[in-house]
Amino acid sequence: MKAIPITLAEANEFVSSYHRHNKPVQGAKFAIAASYEDRLIGVAIVGRPVARHLDDGLTAEVTRCCVLTDAPKGACSFLYSRSWRAWAAMGGNRMVTYTLSNESGSSLRGAGWRVVGQSPGGQWINRPGREWQAVCGQTKFRWEMVA
Repeated sequence: MKAIPITLAEANEFVSSYHRHNKPVQGAKFAIAASYEDRLIGVAIVGRPVARHLDDGLTAEVTRCCVLTDAPKGACSFLYSRSWRAWAAMGGNRMVTYTLSNESGSSLRGAGWRVVGQSPGGQWINRPGREWQAVCGQTKFRWEMVA
């Protein structure tokens, strides 16, 4: 596998086509793609933390990680690792992401992340322009990588 640059528009198109339960994002700091044998197999989109209290300027959030169902084993871990390395190279010192409670998190553990909290889920329509998604009401685990 190798990391390749990708635009947010291209990453969102991939998410729109292949993500199991989330829609494309509105904005981001950067996106990274993974390729294998000259084929795009996954993307990670990194932005500001959705939770306002985490948005300190040095914390970023992997808001989407999406790989093809037939991607090589370790593709998600690869994208999480590369996202963290890129953010740390830019001076960031913390990165967070969330998984649904029914997801194993093995790709995050494989990349060295750890669970630091749990979010009960609930209303996400607390800001103008936010659209309800079924995953919003589900319990999630917050994962973190720190420098």
